[in-house]
Amino acid sequence: MAGIGFELRKLLRKDTLLGLIRAYAYAGVISSGPWVLSIIGILIIGIFSLGTVIPDVAVAHFQVTVTYMIALSLILTGFLQLAFTRFCADRVFENREELILPNFGGVTLLVTAIAGVVGLLTVLFLFPGESILYRALVVASFVVLCNIWIATVFLSGMKQYKAILWLYALGYSITVLGAYWLRVFNLEGLLLGFLFGQVTLLGGMLVLIVRGYPATRIVSFEFFSSKYLFPSLMFVGLFYNAGVWADKIMFWYFPGTGGQVIGPMHASLIYDIPVFLSYLSLIPGMAVFLVRMETDFVEYYNNFYTAVREGGSLSYIEDMRNQMVFVIRQGIFQILKIQAIAALVIMATGAQIFAALGISELYLPLLKVQLVAAALQVVFLAIINVFCYLDQRRMLVLLTSLFLVLNIIFTAISLSLGPQFFGFGYMAALGVCVLVGLWLVNRKMGELEYVTFMLN
Repeated sequence: MAGIGFELRKLLRKDTLLGLIRAYAYAGVISSGPWVLSIIGILIIGIFSLGTVIPDVAVAHFQVTVTYMIALSLILTGFLQLAFTRFCADRVFENREELILPNFGGVTLLVTAIAGVVGLLTVLFLFPGESILYRALVVASFVVLCNIWIATVFLSGMKQYKAILWLYALGYSITVLGAYWLRVFNLEGLLLGFLFGQVTLLGGMLVLIVRGYPATRIVSFEFFSSKYLFPSLMFVGLFYNAGVWADKIMFWYFPGTGGQVIGPMHASLIYDIPVFLSYLSLIPGMAVFLVRMETDFVEYYNNFYTAVREGGSLSYIEDMRNQMVFVIRQGIFQILKIQAIAALVIMATGAQIFAALGISELYLPLLKVQLVAAALQVVFLAIINVFCYLDQRRMLVLLTSLFLVLNIIFTAISLSLGPQFFGFGYMAALGVCVLVGLWLVNRKMGELEYVTFMLN
């Protein structure tokens, strides 16, 4: 597969400061670009709409509605994201790429049906006071978003990072323009513009997938057969996505931190803004993570398993294992260092940012806690990625389920203790998971040769 690793290695091979800067900038844009574009797009819509959408509260209704659709669609499709990516990767390895497109059609058909039913039941019973157009747009947007996550993860697994970035840029440009021109229709107009952009984004992804993986059939459900299905990966996707959103949802609905916005949907100003700002600090850490994993680690990983399959010497196999361990350690240290720098920059400018947004400086301690949590989240993602490469699915289930459970427990404790402890639940959950994950990585890498040969 042609992937980002080839491009990064080409930039790093120049062995110049400019080449190094370009490689990390490229990795940062590719790894964080889609979600940064989506967040910025929604914020721009809100800025353009204030003062022109009547009433002004409709802008908040729009942003909260989109946030809920994104959160619930990620959790709903979490079951299929990693499992289907694994199915596609295995078929590529087997040179049976003709099975990919039909099964993608089967997965999207199932996702569309489930998302449609869930969305329809939700708007019928929980939003009886909203307009029919609002409810129809919510259902349509929810279905499209669910399919976008499947297509995004699929293309990411196939290393089509550039295509994803450009499609997200196009999709959210149309989202912003559509919402801008339709804002005269208030909340429904903003949602209609959002839907136009998401349909464009999904349509571009489908064209790319159909062109890249031609097939004679359109729909197939072989992915769901016991021969190809990995239930453990289904739980990993669900646990991770639910874990990421668990503390946010708890803050939304806790009486002292959240409030009702539209229908049954709540939001938490004191928690959401610091979380958003802290997530911006993920960009440099994600760049380091992608560069280290897609260049050095992948190279030694491929050398290790190629030597195992082709009868390489034991000393060479052990050397490649040791190099993988070294890259993992160096990568984690580099992630922590670069995240620390990003966190310090945001901490230094946090007061000015809060003043510009009209937020009290009393929330600055929460921002600092969230910045530490963001750094731990990048390390946690790196650990998960290592276990994905090593095909340690039980370890993945253990870590992601632990993350979900601990986030719920620790966040509940922090809410009961009061404002000075807000955010510590999420940070503590990630801290424990990172420590456990590092211990498990060290243990598994120490016995990698034994496990590899015994399995084969």
